[in-house]
Amino acid sequence: MQSISYSYLCQCLEMFHVKPSQSDYDQLNTYYQMMIEKNKVMNLTGITDPDEVVLKHFADSLAIACITDLNKNMSLIDVGTGAGFPGLPIKICFPEVKVTLLDSLQKRLNFLNEVIDALNLNDIQCVHSRAEDGGRNPKLREQFDIAVSRAVAPLQVLVEYCLPYVKVGGSFIAYKTADAEEEVNKARKAIDKLGGGPVSIHRFSLYDSDIQRTLIKIDKIKSTSNFYPRKAGMPSKKPLQ
Repeated sequence: MQSISYSYLCQCLEMFHVKPSQSDYDQLNTYYQMMIEKNKVMNLTGITDPDEVVLKHFADSLAIACITDLNKNMSLIDVGTGAGFPGLPIKICFPEVKVTLLDSLQKRLNFLNEVIDALNLNDIQCVHSRAEDGGRNPKLREQFDIAVSRAVAPLQVLVEYCLPYVKVGGSFIAYKTADAEEEVNKARKAIDKLGGGPVSIHRFSLYDSDIQRTLIKIDKIKSTSNFYPRKAGMPSKKPLQ
């Protein structure tokens, strides 16, 4: 079975000031191989080439390190984690972070639990839930320093999914493509309604490529009203205006 390249991994992560150890590499490589094997029987990713996985999944996931200090005890929830991005690479390279992987599809979480067991990771859990339902769960609501999501949804929708999980003083970080300015402008009122405050936009290109990416960081300055999130399906059908 193919393996990812340690040298290429280091090159891709250098711009984010992440220096993967040999142990980090071994765990990421095991994760990669398990994902490719499972991908034969269920749809986890359309990206399977080892270099592309390093660039578009692992490096992209770890870009957060350039705007957030992950070298300390903190709690992070990955909303709509899918095949484990960005939460699992973050946990592997920054083991002090307590990570929750939330997804609505149990089959994906079963796979992620297999990876967690194979890598002997601690302080990481998988939660089976719709984003809206989890945001109303008192065990999850406003319990996290950081919420992240690479989910393919407009920012207006993502903020209602994710800000309810964030503690006051924490942040929601959305992974987006290059053109994010318009999404931010459309989401301003929703951000205010959900307790969000200052918004910062961080643009970058993935290593040695023309792939443009954006991280949108939204700080939480007040508690989210108990009215939000609305019931499952409503945020996407009727985004907050």
